Amino acid sequence: MVTLSRKNYFAEKIVFVDGLPGCGKTLFSYIISAMDKVELLSYSYEIEHICQLFYLDKIQLDAAKTMISIQTDLKLYNTMMGRDVNFRPSDLSSAHNYYNPSKYFNRLNDVGDAAIPEKIIQEKPILNFSVHNMLAFSDPVWESLGERCVFIEVVRHPLYMVRQQVLNMQNMIATARSFSVYFEKDSNELIYYVKGWEDKYLQSNSFERVIYFMDNLTRKTQKARDKITLEFESNVLTIPFEQFVLDPDLWMDKIAEVIGTNITNETRKIMKEQNVPRDMVSQGVDLDIYRRCGWKPPEENSTERDELNIRREEIAREISSDALVVLDRLSKEYEDQYWKLDA
Repeated sequence: MVTLSRKNYFAEKIVFVDGLPGCGKTLFSYIISAMDKVELLSYSYEIEHICQLFYLDKIQLDAAKTMISIQTDLKLYNTMMGRDVNFRPSDLSSAHNYYNPSKYFNRLNDVGDAAIPEKIIQEKPILNFSVHNMLAFSDPVWESLGERCVFIEVVRHPLYMVRQQVLNMQNMIATARSFSVYFEKDSNELIYYVKGWEDKYLQSNSFERVIYFMDNLTRKTQKARDKITLEFESNVLTIPFEQFVLDPDLWMDKIAEVIGTNITNETRKIMKEQNVPRDMVSQGVDLDIYRRCGWKPPEENSTERDELNIRREEIAREISSDALVVLDRLSKEYEDQYWKLDA
């Protein structure tokens, strides 16, 4: 049996902005893309799929490593020529929404192919991926990219993530629009992250599934983070959403340091467009896409605790007492570690 290998590469730095659905990672990817040398926010479902297949023992490590190395280099190579770039104006990942759209329009008419390797050496571009739930399943990424890889892990209070995740459970999971790997058990088609708690998933409603999903992924991610940071401590940065949007300066400096880039005037401009910093966590940008994902502006004269209580009451009406115990535990653990509201 041959052992696969890829020793040469283009991409010197690859940033993965990761987190659970509803954690706010799009905001981070958008701001990071306005930092010096960082490319437009993009998605890499191929790398997510490779990690999912490896988690389900359906692909060998050398194959996973090789494919991830190829995919990152191919993405960078094509991006430098204007290929695989999103030009749909309404999308958050569109070149139209990049702080300097002309950069990508100009690439369409620039020389490409053989000229690209030298351009990469001169410009030192940084790939900027937004990914989903990947740190918990990221072993092949670290095995492939090593020190070239940086994870910006965005965490957020569980009560703020439930609305979007319930909408995902009800409208996307187990449909053709769910571009994740599924497996079959007892004639049920189940998404990859359900492995190990299939029965609980099948016995739960959409709200309960979200709570058990957050509980399971939080534990898996913590375990993976502990393992990864033994070797790559400086390459994983965990950022609480609440701390960032209320007081971003310290975190911005840390992001720039771990990526190896600089904060620019354009970065500050994009932060302002994203209402960062803000007075309350829920004072996000009022866009249709965020409302479709469950975002609502804060109630008039409400406090941070009021906003959390509103969400808890909304969820409690839909779930069992057992699921509520899990949700309350997750909330307390999060507040104890990241957001001491009552301190």
